[in-house]
Amino acid sequence: MRPLADRFGLSCATITPFTAAGRVDDARLVTHLERCLAEGCSSFTLFGTTGEGSSVGRRERERTMERVFARLAPGLALVGVMANAPDDAGEQANPLLDAGGLGVLLAPPTYFKGVPDAGLYDWFARAIEAMRAPRGVFLYHLPSVTAVPLSVELIGRLKAAFPGVVAGVKDSGGEWPYTERLLAAHRDLHILVGDERLLARAVRHGGSGAINGFSNFCTPRLLPMIERGEEVPAVSALVDLLLRYPVTPGIKALVAHVSRDPAYLRAAPPLVDLPESDARTLAAAFDRLP
Repeated sequence: MRPLADRFGLSCATITPFTAAGRVDDARLVTHLERCLAEGCSSFTLFGTTGEGSSVGRRERERTMERVFARLAPGLALVGVMANAPDDAGEQANPLLDAGGLGVLLAPPTYFKGVPDAGLYDWFARAIEAMRAPRGVFLYHLPSVTAVPLSVELIGRLKAAFPGVVAGVKDSGGEWPYTERLLAAHRDLHILVGDERLLARAVRHGGSGAINGFSNFCTPRLLPMIERGEEVPAVSALVDLLLRYPVTPGIKALVAHVSRDPAYLRAAPPLVDLPESDARTLAAAFDRLP
């Protein structure tokens, strides 16, 4: 198991609260992040998948980061980057990097499917080159959403081409054979597992931590996985239940339940708020956690 001092830790893949007018609710976001950090998260990731990053425009992202960093240190933050043009990826990354942020969660382009590794390599290379001061780049493997998987070999090629820039991989594929290959081939990178059901096993095999959605509402229950590689079966059972619903609205419903603030329920189009009956089902399952 990787030494604790050499691990990335737990980053909250934060939800993004919205106002009734559909703008980012900066005050609620900061309140939420302060709670997650106090409960044991070592960093937070803005505008990832759970944060509905593809639904928030560049200007709104920049305005939100300015307001968040007025209260919380930029060095605690990563930002999700989701773009089809590599120059746009650089523009999404630069405000965070310029502010002294921790790093970038860089997803592949998603408009074209079935593209070869050679094309993906060129895209990632151009996206990194479009960053003014590239560092802390975490490659994002999420084929269930992007439909563009990242091969273990592609990651190796990018790591070799951008030493000290490519810092790790967020593996949200949810398939242990891939995760196992990734851990075996890239022990020098931070391998972060997004699926809580695989997290403890990955840590025992050298994984460095996680960027995940459950840290929005149950960080203390995840820390045994992160710190000691201990299985927490109740968390895995809640993941199985959550996957019956749209995941991001479901996580928002659980945050609203834990915080006793229904404003956290609001989703940005094209997502919709979780129906009240489904939110009650998830809340009841959460309340039964040991």
